[in-house]
Amino acid sequence: MNGQHGQDGRGRQDRADAVDREMAARLLPGPVVRALGRWWETNAAAYADGTPGAHTIRYTPGRWAQITPWPKALAPTSAGGDAAVSRAEVASAVADALRREAFREALVATYVWGKGKRGTPGGSGPSTLHKILAFDGLDAALAAAVTALHEHGAPQAYAALQGQVPGLGPAFFTKFLYFTGIAMPPARGPRPLILDRVLSRRLRQLAAVVGRDSGHDVDGSIAAWVWSDGNWSPHRYRIYLSFMHSAADQLASDDSWPSGANPDLLECALFTTAWETSG
Repeated sequence: MNGQHGQDGRGRQDRADAVDREMAARLLPGPVVRALGRWWETNAAAYADGTPGAHTIRYTPGRWAQITPWPKALAPTSAGGDAAVSRAEVASAVADALRREAFREALVATYVWGKGKRGTPGGSGPSTLHKILAFDGLDAALAAAVTALHEHGAPQAYAALQGQVPGLGPAFFTKFLYFTGIAMPPARGPRPLILDRVLSRRLRQLAAVVGRDSGHDVDGSIAAWVWSDGNWSPHRYRIYLSFMHSAADQLASDDSWPSGANPDLLECALFTTAWETSG
């Protein structure tokens, strides 16, 4: 029984690897390229520099009153009403915090930007962040991830954080890595990008089509397995980064996309872009 289970698992991984190779070879299909082109037509003025630095979220500072340390780049928690903060402003705040080795402050800036005004099924963003900040091993975990990113690369930094801090999952710690990578590019390999449930589902959609067309995953079960809704492995994050950076290069040669765009512009676009799998 165990031998058979291991054999089945190996076969499933072999099929997943085959789908990954096909995705790397095919990259973005025509319908997706056209959908992204339409997104760029709408957003070209906002992101004229080829980066999503102007991507701004709204948040309610007063909801985060219990959170310390509070970055100066964010509106005071005593302020009434809503405030706004852009990716560029968060990147600047994180760079400043990292220069002071204020890792918690950097995390708060990325977390508040990532959460915005959204709630979570398991509780509010502020209460979850408060619990994360109360974890004794937080500073050591964040410092280890920054060191891994600087000395080795994004997948190693991902591995350094995965499962290390209760309540801090990949959807949010990849935001920390993304902004850290802007301030401190990795020694080798691609810069980190955000990976959350929405982006994983976009990749799942692409993988399902490739798997069906290639015969490696006719029913979509492999796509659903590898591009699940969370808890992705460091290997999966590596595959994600490789695909996204290659797809950004693919788009750069298309007239409907800015030639000098950064891969995080593609990440931003995919987050808000839908397409039909045919046509």
